[in-house]
Amino acid sequence: MKKLLSASALVLGVVGTSGVANAAEEVNVYSYRQPFLIEPMLNEFTKETGIKVNVKFAKKGMAEKVEQEGEYSPADVLLTVDISRLMELVNKDLVQSVDSKIIDENVPSQYRDSEDRWVALTTRSRSVYSSRDRVGKLGDDFDYMDLAKPEWKGKICTRSGKHPYNVSLVSAVIANHGEAEAKAWLEGVKANLARKPQGNDRGQVKAISEGLCDVSLGNSYYLGKMLADEEQKTWADSVYLNYPGKNANGTHVNISGMAMAKYAPNKDNAQKLMEFLTSDVAQQMYAEVNFEEPVKPGVARSELVASWGEYTADDLPLETIAENHTKAMKLLDEVKFDL
Repeated sequence: MKKLLSASALVLGVVGTSGVANAAEEVNVYSYRQPFLIEPMLNEFTKETGIKVNVKFAKKGMAEKVEQEGEYSPADVLLTVDISRLMELVNKDLVQSVDSKIIDENVPSQYRDSEDRWVALTTRSRSVYSSRDRVGKLGDDFDYMDLAKPEWKGKICTRSGKHPYNVSLVSAVIANHGEAEAKAWLEGVKANLARKPQGNDRGQVKAISEGLCDVSLGNSYYLGKMLADEEQKTWADSVYLNYPGKNANGTHVNISGMAMAKYAPNKDNAQKLMEFLTSDVAQQMYAEVNFEEPVKPGVARSELVASWGEYTADDLPLETIAENHTKAMKLLDEVKFDL
């Protein structure tokens, strides 16, 4: 644990009480999810099972840290955002399969690895925000492909094309339309940008509120976060949230997810935690705390998220999207999207 705690590249905070890594009634978590997002679920897990959860929070470098630690890593469960970060762990052979009937029953196969190496916990849509004043609500026939149309010239804002959220969207476009059409789409979107890609998803909504652009790409849950922030509420109040693809391939969704570390010293406890995080109790907590969509069927969305409307998710398996990651990065380079 001393070695783990000294790794500043990974550890930015600790949730819970530290202890011996392989104690019988403990489980160790490395997390890209922020402490305030996961503490409620982990506290409830401890309350129900008596198993103490030690969390090491990271902004980056999880795969590198686990790889460096090798068989001596204390990590049991790895919590990440985005399918690309999960696949990074898989491709570096840092995870192991989990055979769990409970998880299989709780999570649809679309949101699980075919070899049980990772599983989704929540979904979030890659939405389009539009100016209330200058654009209004986009129609049900609006699709991501429409962003390349000339009518949007000089009106689009987005973060870097190479951010994992956008890479996953491009990967989905490739899967649905092929590389050639995806490249033409990227060229069209680039031509329509109001400014060079920059900032984060909330920054694009701020730009809309300031009149710098009229529409932007952004994850849906950021609207909830902005509405809950006194300063950012004015940004949120200036836009509509739109779910593209209703009459096409559906709305692109990505995930937060988890995997069991390859050398998990507390394997049984790790599986218990993973099963708990897919349960009704934990899934409802995810929905209320972070404005994300529960991955377990039948668990209600938060009242606020439900007020944004209904959508049909693109039914592409996340594995298929992940398989196009390299092609997506290649196309983004070819069109010089971020330059």
